[in-house]
Amino acid sequence: MPVDDPTIASAIRRQEERLQREPSSLAFAQLADLYRKAGLLREAVGLCREGLTRYPQYTTARVILVKALIQHGDLDDALGELRTILESSPGHAEARRLAAEVERRLGRLQAAVEHLTEAVRLDPADRESRALLTLLAGPPPGEPTGLARVLSDDVFMTTAFGTVCLEQGLAEEAAQVFGRILRTNPDNRDARAGLEAALRARSRRRG
Repeated sequence: MPVDDPTIASAIRRQEERLQREPSSLAFAQLADLYRKAGLLREAVGLCREGLTRYPQYTTARVILVKALIQHGDLDDALGELRTILESSPGHAEARRLAAEVERRLGRLQAAVEHLTEAVRLDPADRESRALLTLLAGPPPGEPTGLARVLSDDVFMTTAFGTVCLEQGLAEEAAQVFGRILRTNPDNRDARAGLEAALRARSRRRG
């Protein structure tokens, strides 16, 4: 598969040459990350797995493997690798964020919230995780007002209503609707897809 970005293509060639000269070096991780960024996901996963047989404690390589697996859609495998990281390094903030992403994409919002809570504790300056935590944890206690009152009504907790919110540009409100559905039914594929679409729309809007 050709690499469209000439800068990444050049960097890949340099790292491949380096790894040929030093096959036992840690350079495999940097090359794997370049493969990942170029969309060469099978190559990235294979290189990481091979390198980790020699350096099983090399957490950076395992994080790169996780990212490549997520991009490839292998969420269960990614979660297994994340558990390996967190067993030895429970304070690894990036692994917590990635675990939250995987659990969220699997529809398991409570587990995602738990990982995000820990990520925010470990890195209080992580505003994106804090904002996402607020969004996924559900509405704060108290009497809802305005649109929040509508969103708190179970009558409107349908994928159809979430889709309407999304079509109207109400990405955060759509995320809340799909999130509430998933807290009741984590296996609802439409709600899982809707939540991811809402979060992508929210990210585009925030720039």
